[in-house]
Amino acid sequence: MKRDYLVDKAFLLNAFNENRAVLLTCAHTWPPDKVESLFLDKWCLLDLLAHLSGWDEANREAVTAVQAGRLPEFYAHKDHDWGSFNAMHVRMYRRPTQAAQIVETERTLGSLMDTLEALDAEAFYRDYGVRYKGWKVIIARLVKSELQDERIHLEQMKAWLTLKP
Repeated sequence: MKRDYLVDKAFLLNAFNENRAVLLTCAHTWPPDKVESLFLDKWCLLDLLAHLSGWDEANREAVTAVQAGRLPEFYAHKDHDWGSFNAMHVRMYRRPTQAAQIVETERTLGSLMDTLEALDAEAFYRDYGVRYKGWKVIIARLVKSELQDERIHLEQMKAWLTLKP
């Protein structure tokens, strides 16, 4: 049976959009006096959203690299749990207020989605010959990785909102 790339791509992008919508809804309901309170080790809500914006931009740039047969630039920053790369994103994409941070996170998502939606479905799953430590780097896997990370962060946000002081 032939794989239906169009359906697979639509399903993945829909899941990504839905998860981000719920995550941003949680961010909107975050108590304004707690947006800078730490809840993920060293991250507050503004830091977490900046982290998401950074990965949106990194993956948007990665689409071009993968299609050109190049390893995405962010792999040069791989360390334990992407700590230094995530810290760089927080510095680059953090905004001073809850509202401004949510707008920035929506903007970067829109930019990433424009890039992803413009790809034909087969390109989304195509093997361009890019490898990282033996792993095939394809565009769909980059999106799946970001979605997996965001699902974890959404659950962390929900847990904090349930237990907030």
